[in-house]
Amino acid sequence: MEGLTRAGVQPEPIDLPGHGTRAGRTDASEFTLEAALAIVDGASRSDEGDEGSVSDTPRRVGEPFGVVGYSMGGRLALHHALAHPERVERLVLESASPGIEGEEARARRRASDEALADRIVDQGIEAFVEYWASLPLFASQRRLDDGVRAAHRARRLANAPESLAAALRGLGTGALPSLWSSLADLRTPTLLIAGSLDPKFVGIAERMAERLPNARVAIVPDAGHTVHLERPDRWLHLVADFFDEN
Repeated sequence: MEGLTRAGVQPEPIDLPGHGTRAGRTDASEFTLEAALAIVDGASRSDEGDEGSVSDTPRRVGEPFGVVGYSMGGRLALHHALAHPERVERLVLESASPGIEGEEARARRRASDEALADRIVDQGIEAFVEYWASLPLFASQRRLDDGVRAAHRARRLANAPESLAAALRGLGTGALPSLWSSLADLRTPTLLIAGSLDPKFVGIAERMAERLPNARVAIVPDAGHTVHLERPDRWLHLVADFFDEN
């Protein structure tokens, strides 16, 4: 966030259901697509300084703003941009997917996420964090500086297991509809970021760019799924330059 500010962008993070200031909540009604989009929509309608804006100039109430989303946040940012294109000036999606095509595939993912949600609650946050960090998707994080890894682990441990489980059940990839068939409708300028060490999401980004009318792909060398963490200087350069094009 400090890097974006120094680059002339005014970022305000949005806490999605079960994360940040919303950690600890478990009411299923808060973990729906509609509830999550209401949070983002509320930010887009708020005055400058409220949660959610990423803008390089002061913003008036209701003025279009930029949205940056990573992973699940990117998926929800894409849903918001498609639902309210008039309120999204620019869109940055990092290691994000439009979802899973096919109901059978989504059903399998829902079952997998349900099992993982049960595991998080049963075993606790520390066991889950150890498991999550061991996934091949995050293998490239093992090369990070010890201090960076420790800080990242501490942020993960600050989450509440019941909230993470609720987020998986209500907002996991299998729980949300696929947006692949809707991408051609989104004309918002979009930057798709993926790490070269994350071939699955490189492929997703390239495929998305083929369908989005106004998108470009940035593949960051020597980075995995968490580009913003593994190559922060490169990530900052890409995002700041993209918003500076306004």
